[in-house]
Amino acid sequence: MIIKGYKYRLYPNKIQIQQINQMMGNARFIYNWALDKRIKAYQLDKTKLSAFTLMKDIPKLKYQPEYEWLQLSVAQSLQASIVNMEKAFTRFFKQKKGFPKFKSKHKSKATISFPQNTKVDFENGKMSVSKIGWIKTKFSREFEGEIKTAVISKTPTNKYFISITVELPDKGIKLKPIEEVTAIAIDTGIKTFATLSNGTKIENPKYLKANLQRLKILQRKVSRKVKGSNNRKKAIKKLSLLYEHVTNQRLDFAHKVSTSIAKEYNTVVCENLNIAGMVKNHHLAQSIMDLGLGKFYSFLQYKLEEQGKNYIEIGRFEPSSKMCSCGVINNELKLSDRKWTCKVCGKSHDRDILAAQNILKFGLTKQNLINRVGTIQRASGDVGSNQIDEGRRIDLETLCF
Repeated sequence: MIIKGYKYRLYPNKIQIQQINQMMGNARFIYNWALDKRIKAYQLDKTKLSAFTLMKDIPKLKYQPEYEWLQLSVAQSLQASIVNMEKAFTRFFKQKKGFPKFKSKHKSKATISFPQNTKVDFENGKMSVSKIGWIKTKFSREFEGEIKTAVISKTPTNKYFISITVELPDKGIKLKPIEEVTAIAIDTGIKTFATLSNGTKIENPKYLKANLQRLKILQRKVSRKVKGSNNRKKAIKKLSLLYEHVTNQRLDFAHKVSTSIAKEYNTVVCENLNIAGMVKNHHLAQSIMDLGLGKFYSFLQYKLEEQGKNYIEIGRFEPSSKMCSCGVINNELKLSDRKWTCKVCGKSHDRDILAAQNILKFGLTKQNLINRVGTIQRASGDVGSNQIDEGRRIDLETLCF
């Protein structure tokens, strides 16, 4: 069995909107209550309250007169808030992601979890969740499987979505062979969004830049409105709608490009980019974020995996744009040099096309080495064939030469 996620737009009626908003408020309250109790217990005598200990206090809290509105929520949804708080502490201690913060009604993303009893009716276009009932839903695609969990979220523009995880049978798609004739490499950049190793260039639509002037005007209008006033709320909604529009444009573009590449090629080779490090360059940060590379590569990877195709990554420090086809590396090449000529063989290069062609060569070369190592290990009995072939995403950064 495999777990897959689906996201659909909800159209709740007025009563259902009140119920959802109430549940979201209750979940936020329990998160803040649990976080406050854990902090105070540690400050008092270094006690570390576990999520299980805090969950046992929820029934007592629900039946106190001042907190009786908590009974409007599903018990498992309130428990899920404490689990989320526990995960935030885990990220803080293990990944150094920052100390957990209290959630704000106006700034935090509003969500509510439903760990069980979620139902779907594709024929009539609706979904059912605990204590709310059937909600009108727009289905973009159907599925056959068991729904495990569901999360309803609310956007700043007051739109409601439901994200569900579904347990589906694993179809056991056979992995397609890696061959040069059905392989392509991608080099991404700011001016040109993507350059393929076959010479095709996909221009950067620059959606943020196209809407930047309007965004500045709307941001200025928000800053001039009195805090807490209805006019400020209206101005914030207009600003949120434009931000949402830009985000949707970027996601739509990433989906279309990744789908086109995944359909046409059996193997795709990309660089393992350090996007978090790249955006630290304040001169390029806005342009890099506008590319949406993280989403693009994520979409491309899962679409290839669904079709039994190969997604290969090469190291981020490979000299892809500096190495001539004759093997000479031009260490004097600057970022502003978009075309250059090799001093040894005299061949002229388009920097982006050369980078994509080298990425393909590096990826296929390293993959061939992995296959040879796997063959030797299987022959010597050091490793089973299923260990060599397991997984469709090949991480090449750990490979040592």
